Amino acid sequence: MQADIESILLHETTILSRLDEMAAQITADYTGKELTVIAILNGSFIFVADLLRRIPLPLQVDCLSVASYHGTQSTGTLQFRQTNLPKVERRHVLVLDDILDTGLTLQSITERFSHELGALSVKTCVLLDKQIQSAKKIRADYVGFSIENKFVVGYGLDYLEHYRNLPFIGVLNPHAIERGAAEAKNKFAS
Repeated sequence: MQADIESILLHETTILSRLDEMAAQITADYTGKELTVIAILNGSFIFVADLLRRIPLPLQVDCLSVASYHGTQSTGTLQFRQTNLPKVERRHVLVLDDILDTGLTLQSITERFSHELGALSVKTCVLLDKQIQSAKKIRADYVGFSIENKFVVGYGLDYLEHYRNLPFIGVLNPHAIERGAAEAKNKFAS
């Protein structure tokens, strides 16, 4: 699995150090407020677990399962995978996601929580903010790291449901991407 990594972008110690800083800021911003944290699955689960253990506030945690990717590309549409959305009425909501690239996921979720579900406030927090050419409609309120427009895996991020368990964030090499695409194509052809 590590042979598929072209380079390590962020080592585990670097990530954890930044989470300490982010947690301190979030704690300061939400002290005394009714906070609900919404984790966007599946990619954010490691980030969420490590970050929340650093926030010494009473809070509620819920998860939301959505999908917008197929392989390495966004489909341009967001699919909510559950019918019952978290209860956020009259609460301050912090949405945690692994990566902000097109902005589709965070834009759709924040609009829904703000306009349809009655949240008092909705802020967003991402581990990675990918610097891409297209203009994003949303900016995250809390950002771990800004990264170049490269396809990354590890620390919860996947490619075809693999590599999530790597303890670092690395750039996937082109050969591994091609091999995965071919395997996925053969799997669906069968």
